[in-house]
Amino acid sequence: MDSAEYERKIAARFATFDQDGNGYISREDFSTAAAALCGEFAATARSEKGQALYIGAEAFWQGMAGIADRDGDQRITRDEFVGGAVKRLRDNPGRFAEIARPFLHAMITAADGDGDGAVTPGEAGRALKALGVPEDVAATVAAALDGDGDGRVTEQEIVTAFAQYFTVPE
Repeated sequence: MDSAEYERKIAARFATFDQDGNGYISREDFSTAAAALCGEFAATARSEKGQALYIGAEAFWQGMAGIADRDGDQRITRDEFVGGAVKRLRDNPGRFAEIARPFLHAMITAADGDGDGAVTPGEAGRALKALGVPEDVAATVAAALDGDGDGRVTEQEIVTAFAQYFTVPE
């Protein structure tokens, strides 16, 4: 796959972060994602789970801005996302995973109905749907996250899949 094709495929993932569709990624997009998850899993913003989601979203935003916001305007454009974040993270998906981990951990904690530290594919699907993924796609993706078929999706499975989605174009 040539570089232009790689960049085109990764640019399509930009919309996942641009929650309000205004053409750039900002702190507000991450706060919107936290609020959507709070709503889906009945966590108030001031609850422990709600605070974890907002703190995780802020950490994720700071990590993304630190590697992609080239002009320092607190907004990541599509070009900055492709040219900054993706190019820097393509060779090190683990770094991207670590930037996302606090938010993903909080998401799992909020969605974990039985408190065992993992989510069911159904709970993962609800989280994806809350983040704007179409219901049929969310269900398919969530089922695929349970690679060993044990009915549980662990934090490591989610973090790994998340990093691959944003750093591997296939």
